[in-house]
Amino acid sequence: MPVPSATRPSPATPGTGGRTARAARTRRRVLGVVLLLVLVVAACAASIAVGTRPLGLETVWTALTDRSLRTEEAVIVWDLRVPRTVLGLLVGAALGVSGALMQGHTRNPLGDPGLLGVTAGASFAVVLAITLLGVGTPSGYVWFAFAGALAGTVAVFVLGSVGRGGATPVTLALAGAALSALLFALVRALLVSDSDSLDAFRFWVVGALAGRGADVAWQVAPFIAAGLVLALLNAPALDLLGMGEDVARGLGQRVWLARGLGLAAVTLLAGAATAACGPIAFVGLVVPHAVRAFTGPAHRWLVPCSGLLGAVLLLSADVLGRVVARPGELQVGIVLALVGSPFFVALVRRRRVATL
Repeated sequence: MPVPSATRPSPATPGTGGRTARAARTRRRVLGVVLLLVLVVAACAASIAVGTRPLGLETVWTALTDRSLRTEEAVIVWDLRVPRTVLGLLVGAALGVSGALMQGHTRNPLGDPGLLGVTAGASFAVVLAITLLGVGTPSGYVWFAFAGALAGTVAVFVLGSVGRGGATPVTLALAGAALSALLFALVRALLVSDSDSLDAFRFWVVGALAGRGADVAWQVAPFIAAGLVLALLNAPALDLLGMGEDVARGLGQRVWLARGLGLAAVTLLAGAATAACGPIAFVGLVVPHAVRAFTGPAHRWLVPCSGLLGAVLLLSADVLGRVVARPGELQVGIVLALVGSPFFVALVRRRRVATL
């Protein structure tokens, strides 16, 4: 018996399933971005309101909207907590984005900016500045640390390029590990011979937002802004490079340009962040993995979302450090080490750790 046309099941339209999946994936990404923006605002509010002296949100809002106020609360907000929050946003975003770029370019899920010698170069330059020139303030460290980070990255790239195959993710990682070991050995040798330098270096190397004023944020902001722009321009190329360099070349991608752009972005971002606050671990490692849960591997979404989550993570860790150690505070580098270590162990133990 023929089925009436009104009750016949209509054949599936070709491509309908694919379009539905893409629409669902896009909705998930957009919702993730909206949630991250809300978390950024909440983290900023908490960073300004929470401290040794807690301030109510109404007090904070009054101080922010009326610059003519010179009350003690207004001075705390504008002179201490707003610069610290702005610096946390910049450094967190820089570390998150640079971690996403490093993992994309090296195709290594355990990659972070330290693989390129950024941390080791900055640390060595800071020790030299303290030991030889007597530099003793965070604003004075910034330029030396940034120059050291840049020199370390260039040295790693030169060492990784020696040989028949040129610079590859593997040779760059090996060169970075070797150079870092050498520079950290020199750092320890200099510190052992000068106890005063050890005290000054200890304040920088722990990784902290405390003690950094607006001048430090202004010094590193142009470099971080330039690095973020380069990272966004580099993001589409990472999707092609993830399929292999030969495939990327076949699709018209200039691999050397993409690698150079990514290297420059990582150097600017991680170098400026390390110069401003000292070495802060785990942000560049943890954040991209957390973001992939809703963005997937598409770097045009992964890179900016890593910046947002990096800012949230750094500010949240900074607030947590103020809360758990009142009336003092626990430095953000220590808090992140305590939070990031369990994640790192869990990541290493995963069977699919090698897939990105």
